[in-house]
Amino acid sequence: MASSPCGNSNFDSGLEIKTRSVEQTLIPLVSQITTLINHKDKPKKSERTLAAIHRVGQAVSVAVGRFVAVGEAIATENQELKDEMGQACFEARRAGDAIAQLTDAGSALPSQPDGRLTVFSDRTGMVKAARLLLSSVTKVLVLADRIVIKQITTSRNKVLVTLDHLERVSTFQEFVQIFSQFGNEMVEFAHLTGDRQNDLKDEKKKARMAAARAVLEKCTMMLLTASKTCLRHPDCESARINKDAVFHRMRCALEQVIEIVTEARSCGENKVLPASIHDGIRDFKCSVECLRENLYALSPQSMGSQLEALVERTEDFTDSAYTSHEQRQAILGLCQLARQDTQQLVHAWVEAQSAHAKEATEDMEVAILKTCQSVNDLRRELHKVAVGRASDLLKVHGEQLPLRALKAAGAEGNLEAVAEYSRKLTEQKEQLVETCRLLCHVSGSEPLEITCIHAEETFHVIGPQIISAAQTLALHPSSKIAKENLEVFCEAWESQLCDMALLLREINDVFEGRRGDKRPYLSLPRPGKHSLTNLKTAKAVKLDAEEQTSMAKLGLELRLLSSDVDTEVEKWEEQEHDIVRQSQSLASMAYNMHLFTRGEGLLKTTLDLFHQAEVLSEEGLQLCSSLHIFSTQLVDEEKTLVVTEMEKLVALCQQLQMGAKSPVQGKTATFQKVDSSIQTTRGILAAVLSLLPLCNKLNRKYKSERSSLGSPQDWRERQDASTPVKEEGALNNKNSNGFGVKSLEQHMTSLNLLESK
Repeated sequence: MASSPCGNSNFDSGLEIKTRSVEQTLIPLVSQITTLINHKDKPKKSERTLAAIHRVGQAVSVAVGRFVAVGEAIATENQELKDEMGQACFEARRAGDAIAQLTDAGSALPSQPDGRLTVFSDRTGMVKAARLLLSSVTKVLVLADRIVIKQITTSRNKVLVTLDHLERVSTFQEFVQIFSQFGNEMVEFAHLTGDRQNDLKDEKKKARMAAARAVLEKCTMMLLTASKTCLRHPDCESARINKDAVFHRMRCALEQVIEIVTEARSCGENKVLPASIHDGIRDFKCSVECLRENLYALSPQSMGSQLEALVERTEDFTDSAYTSHEQRQAILGLCQLARQDTQQLVHAWVEAQSAHAKEATEDMEVAILKTCQSVNDLRRELHKVAVGRASDLLKVHGEQLPLRALKAAGAEGNLEAVAEYSRKLTEQKEQLVETCRLLCHVSGSEPLEITCIHAEETFHVIGPQIISAAQTLALHPSSKIAKENLEVFCEAWESQLCDMALLLREINDVFEGRRGDKRPYLSLPRPGKHSLTNLKTAKAVKLDAEEQTSMAKLGLELRLLSSDVDTEVEKWEEQEHDIVRQSQSLASMAYNMHLFTRGEGLLKTTLDLFHQAEVLSEEGLQLCSSLHIFSTQLVDEEKTLVVTEMEKLVALCQQLQMGAKSPVQGKTATFQKVDSSIQTTRGILAAVLSLLPLCNKLNRKYKSERSSLGSPQDWRERQDASTPVKEEGALNNKNSNGFGVKSLEQHMTSLNLLESK
């Protein structure tokens, strides 16, 4: 059960609030009612105060009236909710009227000798009305939320029906027709589930939803090419296996979305997350530290069992064939040290209990500290092993040698070579699956654990699919569609490797306590800013499939560059340096532009993109100002290096700013402007990327020399007055609304070429 947002148990609605939108809708109402309740504490009011309270009460009543009207309209359109919604609306209207009556200035008693009025003699009535109002309004909102759930379920059902038809087609013509319908239904489902994901309060559910939607994004592309391959080569067993695996995974992902939305419990839902070492260490430390408050809260035997269960989980590390001898010995040694320290703690604990001590003794305190330190050292070593292995694997597999070899062998029709490289890919898959399992142990949060499990499942599934696609190509080396199919699966593998690199950074951030420190930046400019008046007559345009495809490569380059900028920024010791903050801002906005090229994120139209480009150019010029201040403290040769790169950056920012402001008409001109904006942004990030390590090196050098040089001026002086404050956008989650529907449309455009392949 969830109480109202104000946290006051008096306003328990008896309904669980699961989404942010419902919670945020209730907050203003709670605030107004709290104002009224607080004023009740003093029964005598001046006329001015009384008038203010009267206005608040009337405002609440009017707002409730409008709210109820909407609720009643919803009830009319949804007969299954008519009775419940009608009753909730009736109660809300009754409570609103009661509050209006209780705050009516005309109901005040005559003036007292001091000139004040006595009002609200019925405090119980006010509290009762407030409670009824919050309860009924919450119920209306939760009932309305059921309609959203119904929309998602209905959309899923339509997708499933079309998916069944798609699986049974036998001709290209029928496939083209049904897949066109399927694409439109998936677009609708993408937007509905994206909105729901962003609205969920539970971070674990949000992570599960993101994982399921990521599967749908990748599988939509795979489904298209796998189905085309099966139609082209109907007697090919490997093509059928490849296609069946895609359909199965897509159905599982659709079911998972519905389980999250409806909170249904299927057999899969009954599974709990595997016990992670991070959670085990956290719980064990909590038990140990609780002894300071209560010596009799648990038994020594239970603490010993808790530690042994924790040590048992480390076997995933020590039993791994990929763990080095040195790493294995280090983990075993730390486990043994934890046992010894725990035994010493138990010994001191038993002695304290025998002496009937009421609190932890000095010996116990020392033992508690030593035990916590030993398990912290174990956690640190396990994190080092897991993250180190993941980093090494990403470096080794970044060249994609097995994938290249499989493509080449398949194109040559060499089945023996395909079998050989399939074994190598299988070994790589097993390494990645096991590494994801180890990362899950040290991830540090349930949402990241879910992301690790998703990565593990993805590698486990896509590996065999790549092999079956390669076998199909080897059997039909001249088939263009078989070659395209293998390419799609390989791209999905490479995409998952990129996602794993981002996941690794998230895990490191949590471990080092940096999670949440990243500043979100404004995605869209504020109204009235950034020359909106000059652009308000411009027509917003959405790119078609061909244009979206042309943008895809540039968008990927933006993503990689923004990631590189973030990496360089993290190397700075002074995270509050202006250069660091402004570089982070540029990287964040460039990532938004990357999402635009995928048909995702908050930049929905070309007009949004141009607004973002203008904001980015202004931020880039601010960075140039910071670089100029920085360069004034440098000697000639160093100053020349920085100034030269800075001038390139100034020119690029001015170019982007002028391009973003220049009006265009027509679709072709708009597309050229989009292309130019992204190309120039790419150049800006490249320039920033060359400046960051240079400035970091010089910053460290001058910082170390400053004491001996006796610099009269603090060269890190902030220029806050010249840097406008930016609003924060809701971009802390880079996975926003909609999956790769634009890529889907790209494949749709090639359907008419099927017969020629």
